[in-house]
Amino acid sequence: MKPQIFVTRRLPQGAMDLLEENFNVECNPNDRVLTREELLSSVKGKQGLLPLLTETVDGEVMDAAGKGLRIVANYAVGYNNIDLAAATARKIAVTNTPGVLTETTADLTMGLILSVARRIVEADTFARAGKYRNWAPLLLVGADIHNKTLGLFGFGRIGFAVARRAAGFDMRILYHDLKRAEAELEKQVNAEYVDKETLLKESDFVSVHVPLSPDTLHMIGPEELSSMKSTAFIINTSRGEVIDEDALVAALGAKKIAGAGLDVFEHEPKIHPALAKMDNVVILPHIGSASIETRTQMGLVAAKNMIAALRGDVPPNCLNPEIYV
Repeated sequence: MKPQIFVTRRLPQGAMDLLEENFNVECNPNDRVLTREELLSSVKGKQGLLPLLTETVDGEVMDAAGKGLRIVANYAVGYNNIDLAAATARKIAVTNTPGVLTETTADLTMGLILSVARRIVEADTFARAGKYRNWAPLLLVGADIHNKTLGLFGFGRIGFAVARRAAGFDMRILYHDLKRAEAELEKQVNAEYVDKETLLKESDFVSVHVPLSPDTLHMIGPEELSSMKSTAFIINTSRGEVIDEDALVAALGAKKIAGAGLDVFEHEPKIHPALAKMDNVVILPHIGSASIETRTQMGLVAAKNMIAALRGDVPPNCLNPEIYV
């Protein structure tokens, strides 16, 4: 008999096909986030759970599933929605989907840099509203990207992929991370390792690529925003909570920085109402990995993690392999 699993939101068809070949799949029938009560009810008796970042999977959810739950296969790279310690204590594997969304998220990051600097969204709205009467020297002038300085907070897979793209624009690349990258990686994109203060002071674009943790919560706050150039832009495609959103709104309102490109928000899906009213902010609904190719690959990785765990193997992307010792 096939193992029973629950998927909290329908995935691209290729991923669903692989899951249905190997498991008895129960899936959220609605195109919305489950309520807490629905989630607790749906996991009962399941051996596997495949959630999104929109679901909090804590000890209560794990206990509601019962002693048969063996894996929580997160459909994301980040896993701050899952209580890893609670899973480990219950000998439940937790996995994620690293690697497959790197290039797609880096593409979107560059898209945000271009959009906010060159006022692309604002110009589109202007043209659609029938306001374009004639060409003018100062019509919707923005800022150049080429030959500017890009500061990267985080130089992991996505940060490095953004640096590769930025190198094509002849940008000077600075980065800050917990530890310095290998010299060969720096050389490939001509990146310079600097301290946090230097990055903020010298960058024309500050792009955030760090995971959410107690150390990175509100990593960008009033002091950091005040350290940036008044002509600089901040870009966030990592996690919304990394930036203090109230401080960001205040900095934008006071023109301490020139603008922002945001794919994530501190209280997602809620967006600070002031941000939506600002022409110098581009806001997107968390679509960093939203290409059909990448979202399908994420589903396939999650499915393969599920298959491995439920046949008794250590799944490829296991975050707590110590449970198998």
